[in-house]
Amino acid sequence: MTPHPPSTEDTVTSPTPHVADVLDTVDVVLSADRSGRGATREQRRTMTADLFELRDVGTPLDGVPDAQELVQIEDRLVRVNLRVAEAVAHRYAHRGVPVEDLEQVAAVALLQAIRRFDTHRSDDFLTFAVPTIRGTVQRHFRDRGWMVRPPRAVQELQSRVVQTRDSLAAHSGGEPSADEIGRALGVPAAEVREALQASGCFQPMTLDLPGGGADHLSGGQAAADLDAAEARAVLGPLVRTLPEVDRAVLHLRFFEELSQREIGQRLGMSQTQVSRQLDRILRDLHERTGSATA
Repeated sequence: MTPHPPSTEDTVTSPTPHVADVLDTVDVVLSADRSGRGATREQRRTMTADLFELRDVGTPLDGVPDAQELVQIEDRLVRVNLRVAEAVAHRYAHRGVPVEDLEQVAAVALLQAIRRFDTHRSDDFLTFAVPTIRGTVQRHFRDRGWMVRPPRAVQELQSRVVQTRDSLAAHSGGEPSADEIGRALGVPAAEVREALQASGCFQPMTLDLPGGGADHLSGGQAAADLDAAEARAVLGPLVRTLPEVDRAVLHLRFFEELSQREIGQRLGMSQTQVSRQLDRILRDLHERTGSATA
């Protein structure tokens, strides 16, 4: 019996999307709000991964995107993730720099992070992007937050001088002299006096203190995304040093979201053993995180 040629139904598969099709799909999700606030966290994560794959691999029909298409892809990546950049900016609101300036700086830093992100090294864009955006905003804040801008060396010395002055005053009960502060820091007294004279040039508020403003974005979800990304950036290197069994317990509990009983069945442990192991792992990570960020 001669085999018949394959029918159309045999050969047709689901159509491979063009670049424009992928962009249109993203636009539909973002149509409620151009900044992406209408998309859920999972939608934004998926769209981000799809857009980076489109940027780096392209599609079988169109191949690698051309220059114009790359601009369109970057535009969607910015819109999808802009809320997180805004959340970083709003962490530093009400500290002497207009929040609109901080948002613009954060948006530019987001675009820079998009262009630098290497999907072959990581599949978690926010873990890469958030430290990049935060560092850029902090540098802008330090540079622009001075009403009269002293030299950078004076800016950097001032915080050390103030801390040392307060520490010496607390021990001695009196105001230390510039010479005493200089000896404690190992710097000339003249530089100490210059730093103290510049103390009124800056609105004194540490960048490490949490600022308000991020929670107004989509009911605080942007702040939650930001906190999660920062946590992954800190915990990732620590988790990779754990024994294989400890990493498996964490993965099953927090990624697969299994119960302690289910983890025990998977790993051949009792529920009590799983509970104790989780307590030990989390306590150890908490202590190591504190020492790493101190």
